[in-house]
Amino acid sequence: MSLQQPPSKPASSPDGTHSNREHTWQVKANDRDFNNQFTKKGFLCFKRRKYADNVIKTRKYNVLTFLPFNLYEQFQRVANVYFLLMVILQGVPAISTLPWHTTMIPLLMVLATRGVKDILDDMARYRSDNEINNRPCDILHSGSFKAARWRDVHVGDVVRLRKNQLIPADMLLLSSSEPHSLCYVETADIDGETNLKYRQALSVTHEELHTEDKLAAFDGRVLCEEPNSQLHFFSGVLHWRGGQHPIDNDRILLRGFRLRNTHTCYGLVLFAGLDSKILRNCGRTVVKRTRIELLMNHVVLMILLFLLVTSLLLAVGAGLWESRFSGSLEAIVALSEGFSPAYWGFVTFWGYIIILSPAMPMALYITFEVIHLVHSRFINWDLQMHFPEKDTYASARSTSLNEQLGQIEVIFSDKTGTLTQNIMTYKKCCVAGTVYGNLPATSKKLKPVDLCWNRYADGKLQLHDELLMERLRSQEDQDLREFFRALSVCHTVMVEEKDGDLLYQAASPDEEALVTAARNLGFVFLSRTQDSVTVNELGVERHYHVLAMLDFSSQRRRMSVLVREPEGGLKLYCKGADIVIFERLAPDSPHRDATEKALDGFAEETLRTLCLACRSVEEGFYREWIDEHHHANMATQGRQQELEAAYERIENNLTLLGATAIEDRLQEGVPETIRTLKRAGIKIWVLTGDKKETAVNIGYSVKLLSSDMTILEGKDLRTLLEPMQEEKSSDSNNIPRLSKETVWTNQELRDLHKLGAQRKALVITGPDLEFILRASDSAGGAHGQQVELQKRFVELASSCPAVICCRVTPLQKARMVELVRRYQGVVTLAIGDGANDVNMIKTAHIGVGISGQEGLQAVQCSDYSIAQFRFLQRLLLVHGRWSYIRICKYLRFFLFKTLSFTFVHIWYSFFNGFTAQRGFENWFITFYTVLYTSFPVLSMGLLEKDVSDRASLQCPELYRVGQYQELFGYRVFSVTMLHALLTSLILFFIPFGAFLPSALDYQTFAVTVATAAVFTTTAEIALQIWTWTLPNALAILLSIVFYFTLTFMLHSFILHQTWPKDFLFPGASLSTLRDPYMWLIVLLTVTVCLLPSLTARALDTVLRPPDLHRVHSSEGQRMSVSTVELRSGFQRDQPQRRSSYAFSQERGFGERIASGTSLRKGKGSRRAGRQGLGEQQ
Repeated sequence: MSLQQPPSKPASSPDGTHSNREHTWQVKANDRDFNNQFTKKGFLCFKRRKYADNVIKTRKYNVLTFLPFNLYEQFQRVANVYFLLMVILQGVPAISTLPWHTTMIPLLMVLATRGVKDILDDMARYRSDNEINNRPCDILHSGSFKAARWRDVHVGDVVRLRKNQLIPADMLLLSSSEPHSLCYVETADIDGETNLKYRQALSVTHEELHTEDKLAAFDGRVLCEEPNSQLHFFSGVLHWRGGQHPIDNDRILLRGFRLRNTHTCYGLVLFAGLDSKILRNCGRTVVKRTRIELLMNHVVLMILLFLLVTSLLLAVGAGLWESRFSGSLEAIVALSEGFSPAYWGFVTFWGYIIILSPAMPMALYITFEVIHLVHSRFINWDLQMHFPEKDTYASARSTSLNEQLGQIEVIFSDKTGTLTQNIMTYKKCCVAGTVYGNLPATSKKLKPVDLCWNRYADGKLQLHDELLMERLRSQEDQDLREFFRALSVCHTVMVEEKDGDLLYQAASPDEEALVTAARNLGFVFLSRTQDSVTVNELGVERHYHVLAMLDFSSQRRRMSVLVREPEGGLKLYCKGADIVIFERLAPDSPHRDATEKALDGFAEETLRTLCLACRSVEEGFYREWIDEHHHANMATQGRQQELEAAYERIENNLTLLGATAIEDRLQEGVPETIRTLKRAGIKIWVLTGDKKETAVNIGYSVKLLSSDMTILEGKDLRTLLEPMQEEKSSDSNNIPRLSKETVWTNQELRDLHKLGAQRKALVITGPDLEFILRASDSAGGAHGQQVELQKRFVELASSCPAVICCRVTPLQKARMVELVRRYQGVVTLAIGDGANDVNMIKTAHIGVGISGQEGLQAVQCSDYSIAQFRFLQRLLLVHGRWSYIRICKYLRFFLFKTLSFTFVHIWYSFFNGFTAQRGFENWFITFYTVLYTSFPVLSMGLLEKDVSDRASLQCPELYRVGQYQELFGYRVFSVTMLHALLTSLILFFIPFGAFLPSALDYQTFAVTVATAAVFTTTAEIALQIWTWTLPNALAILLSIVFYFTLTFMLHSFILHQTWPKDFLFPGASLSTLRDPYMWLIVLLTVTVCLLPSLTARALDTVLRPPDLHRVHSSEGQRMSVSTVELRSGFQRDQPQRRSSYAFSQERGFGERIASGTSLRKGKGSRRAGRQGLGEQQ
């Protein structure tokens, strides 16, 4: 086989067609002046550089822009605009009924509190930007490489990178220290995978650019596509020395790749900063608002409309009263100053707007921010979400979304690093019909088998089967030796020695796990060259001459290697999916039934299975076949088809060796967490870049899928999602169609929903998903048929208890979230741990980042961060649910106390000639919501809880109260408004009726009603507190103390004498509160006000006892509620085996190994490998 690179192929698009994109992006190496001459249109008539620099700026403000931008953001709230308008109106003497400072001071406090919080959040983003922008790299400048930072990288620069460094920008690989300029990279931040992938430089740059002088003289010019978000596609041409060299994705290093197993590489920067593909996939940062905040905006508008209508009606009343009665009263005639009734009505309208403005109190937003901040600290301080292995705590990076955590309906989860640890572990095997690795049923804790006799054992294999080691080391069981020989020879793993230890690098983590298992059991893969593999088999070094390597692909689902044994015989080893291997077994292959039974058992344990087989090859057949293989390999057309035919000819009549079982370690508690979240009514969708086999396997492992589910896949989806009937789309032939067989009618949709009893799951791949999402990319908006297609898909997916989307790009993940948000209107949460999850995290209502093995990109863009997926149930079911309950009760009773207080002014207007006179003293109006009644409702918003955290986790069904918006909505607001209206009537008319026979004193009446209002509000809140704590009691006591203390101070004669216009109630409180008659009136008023609440609570308890009551009762009996069963049996009526050998996203390394392009020169077999494993017994 040729050692040269295969000829470059024309770049093609993902659908297999050649790209017709125009190459309008032009980059010249080592020439910043040339690259800086390109500009594009900026703001107005200004122009800016076309090529972005490499500085990342996620912060929102700087010193100059903070004040205007932050004020602009804060005045997006309708309430803030309203309060500013009130301040302006209170500054007009003709209409002012309250001093301007009663609104101005609280408004400044609101703006300052929110501003401080915003600037603290922005400083955290600034520190994160600095950390990224100051990462080190080497840039070629003035003929030599000099140390620089990422922020110094520009388009056209030549950059040198070393092993384990991150790639700072999208670059064309020019050369590397590896043979044939190969470059091994880890793409965890892009697609979530930690297994190695390779990139290779063009042969022309590999041969020429291997010294600093030649790199400095390099003046090639690259013409390529404009920056875009397609991670797996690139099209461009390198123009250099009169030649044109096509560039495809295999030549490109993307920002976020990490250099592995390669000492040094050199690249030419093509896209920097925001133009890089990973940042193009990150989406824009949007301001997230909770359901309750959006609802509050509507509530504020409704209150404002109510105030306007009420003020207008009262103003009309003022005009009518002026025209009918004012002429008969001399005092009023003197005060009217000759103004017309219409004028008085106009002035009175604005007076009532001001006096009724406390209905939307400023303190609501101040305490709202405080509650959010404290709730966030509760999350940060929760020791039960602390991960001691990494000393990582949960973190609320956003402080304004806490209550939304209690309303989640759909979770979009990444797989690798989120549900799994991405660590493959060898568990069991079946050889010659015997299963090795099963633990005895009677054993509780066995010591692992001692492998100290093996100097190459890495200590990672925990084996408990003594029988396996006895038979293997006895050298009597040849089937067992042949099985592990196949594991150590048939693979594409690369090996290197570091500090006397062997380090394996594989194209897939399961392949590395199998080779590592064979190594620990005495079959040690030592080294390879282009045409040989060296293995130490139980102390004996054996060299196998590799004659051909039949590489793995997703279509073949297997790989094979043809070797010549040291004894001279020819042997073909093959491994792959069980179905593929069983189809190619010889009719007389032994142990087939026993192996199938073992595979069923492995499937029961949700282990990944892989079968191994072999065959002996005759010399004559080999010579004939190798000629055929060489001819197919050299074909210029139909090469792949001819190779497949050659592979099929030799991969048959195999003898079954056995099967392996591998476990992809889940994160701790993932199955239990998913089960608990599903009980809470939350649907879980898994969006992953992995292959379908991998995703489905994990779905079974985490109990998201079960054997009794009906799985809908691509062909089923294409049948169900037919947009329109054929005749209806005859005029739209340009619209792509999924199927022409059937139509998904409403009746069929209803029939599909009836399948819910059988349970169904949807498994969809990226290409199928792309067709559905394509409607969002239409130039003129989504086509009607495609919109209908999207709606049907979302409805179908939402009817499934489990949805798995595999082979999806980061952008597709975000679009899936967007579709569900658009057509279902549910609250979504996205959770992931890599940069490939950032766009999804930003698009969802709530984004949760896991601080895992893939860096901190997801955490930096998230609203909340946790260390393990299992902490998500506590974040939602405890903190989210508590926060939702607290916020809802806080809003309800804050609105109640302010509306009931404000409505008193309306009833008073009917008895003062509609003159917009205040029903209370000025200072009482100012302090009522700030001091007199704020502490009890604030303590409720901070500390209220209906059940303990333990009960919240054991009864996840309680979570649904937030999903159904039972505690705060338009219905609850209407009931609250009616309750406030009734309370205000009682507060006004009972004291009014009591004082009517006596000489009515306005100041005494105002103090009496004010006292009753404070006690009523405090008592109403006390009745609604479920969990009493010391802070609750202190808050109520402090509220009463503040009221009486400040009232006596503000009613002092000293203040009245000093500021007679501001303090108008001298001695009023002292004289009023001395009167027992007044206290009887207050007691009667408060009692009558509480009767509706007490009656409603009693009826609710008697007529509709909720589950919450039962939970409270069970808590009193030491939590006798049924707990989540963590160890339920996982049984299948028809076990499904799932092959593990499909984990690699790309083709294996077989072609590179066979051509010699992936091997370092001059190493051959290892000298250390010639030493024995130790004395054999």
